[in-house]
Amino acid sequence: GRGKVGTSLDGGDLGPERKLYCRELIARFGHHLALNWNLGEENTQSTAQQKAMIDYITALDPYQHPIVVHTFPDQQDKVYRPLLGDQSQLTGASLQNSSLETTHAQTVKWVEASAQSGRPWIVAFDESGSAAHGQCPDLGYRGFDGRDRTGKMIYTQHKVRKETLWGNLMGGGAGCEYYFGYQFVENDLLCEDWRSRDQSWDYCRIAIEFFHQNEIPFWEMTNRDEVVGNPQHGTSKFCFAKPNEIYLVYLPNGGQTELDLTGAKGNFELRWFNPRQGGGLQTGPVKTLAAGKRVSLGNPPSDPTQDWLAVVRVRTTE
Repeated sequence: GRGKVGTSLDGGDLGPERKLYCRELIARFGHHLALNWNLGEENTQSTAQQKAMIDYITALDPYQHPIVVHTFPDQQDKVYRPLLGDQSQLTGASLQNSSLETTHAQTVKWVEASAQSGRPWIVAFDESGSAAHGQCPDLGYRGFDGRDRTGKMIYTQHKVRKETLWGNLMGGGAGCEYYFGYQFVENDLLCEDWRSRDQSWDYCRIAIEFFHQNEIPFWEMTNRDEVVGNPQHGTSKFCFAKPNEIYLVYLPNGGQTELDLTGAKGNFELRWFNPRQGGGLQTGPVKTLAAGKRVSLGNPPSDPTQDWLAVVRVRTTE
């Protein structure tokens, strides 16, 4: 009959079938760059089975690629907590949620939990949004106007850019993969045209270029939402910072906000980055900030209701 085959790949155990499968994967694909080994989609192995598989892959992979595991949205604590710290050799989390809005907060949760355990994880968001929707097509693609195939208004690629892409990055995450849902044209089950999300690929490129072209020391930075008045990690604004050196403040809906520089010293320079179009840093009405107090960042250079990234760097004397 149809359904789960309980004995497939040794029923989850590290038996001869699973060992052979892992060995073949590593032999065939291990030489590739930017690769991670994911123990399974919505993985239901026991913790003991997961640890055995992690240890086997770690011992076998000569390139030592990251090893992660994906879960059901409501099983993150059940799956991840027994693997934190020195409890396992897992190196990251492959997160899934049921709504875009929780992407940032869940990223922060596991970045911080793993760091506190003494073994920081690479935390990627690999399925943000509901099973039906996930990453939507671009507006205008085959008539897409924000509605799914049933006619229900969902959202556009702009919400995904704000809450999934930048939500993960500003939480200290490693980035995201885009799941296409099943209620859109070119969906998860039958997509053959990746141009259906063409703008979203541009947004990803723009984000990566920002970090590299502006020499952002992201590996030394942590989430600091509390300094912009968002200690609960909601969707209103995000902050990623190396205190006293650099603060990135992402404003999903533009506008003004304050940055708490009470504990910092010196003077800071304020510039703005456009996450929709990329390009160089821009100057807004406020150009410099004095530390030691809460300061207003003023308005972005243009399009004040669109998303912007404020880049606040300490001024150095030459």
